[in-house]
Amino acid sequence: MDAVRVALLREVLAGTRWPAATRRFAASLRSSVVPNGGGLLLVGTQAYEPWHLAAHLVDEAAWSGRPELAPLLVRHRVRPADPAHLAVGLGRLEGAGRGETLLLVAPERPDGGLLERVHDARRAGATVLSLGSGDPEVVGLAHDALTIAPDVRAAGGEREGEAEGEGTVGTDAADGVDLDMVQHLVSAAAGENSLPTTRGRLRFRDRLSRLADQLTSPPPGRW
Repeated sequence: MDAVRVALLREVLAGTRWPAATRRFAASLRSSVVPNGGGLLLVGTQAYEPWHLAAHLVDEAAWSGRPELAPLLVRHRVRPADPAHLAVGLGRLEGAGRGETLLLVAPERPDGGLLERVHDARRAGATVLSLGSGDPEVVGLAHDALTIAPDVRAAGGEREGEAEGEGTVGTDAADGVDLDMVQHLVSAAAGENSLPTTRGRLRFRDRLSRLADQLTSPPPGRW
């Protein structure tokens, strides 16, 4: 059903630049995370941990047959009782380097300590991507950035658990776009474009998206 939701989002946003912008950013993500590479590190800010994006990317990695898209969630606060996959702290960024991709999701300006770690990772050879409010220092660190204008970005954090400098995309409040929507579109595009069609036939999820588009289109005739 998530494929249907994404199809509906794209339909609603068809008159904006978001479908193309999120696909472009997803292409940057796919091309930077290569099989047998260093993997994908996903980190948020102290106030916002991108749980939902991590879960979506895990699903897309399984659907698309590209396990390298499944991220390692790097957390600001790790408790002794946390399971292993949720017990990766910021120290992991200190070892990030060539062959690895670091995706920073920042709906607000990150603290100086995180920015320093991201800078060190980039200097060590990691590819840095950013998704968030477009803080100038964050965008300056990123090889590619997708920006949601501050007046319409998602606020707060989740609990529970085109070239550099040209990839930012702003929007108007009228677009109604928030960070959660953009993460859905990016994660879906990261997975759906990774498998070629076979013998000219569309994959099941592409057919499902097309069906959703047809079902939500108004019938012919006058209104």
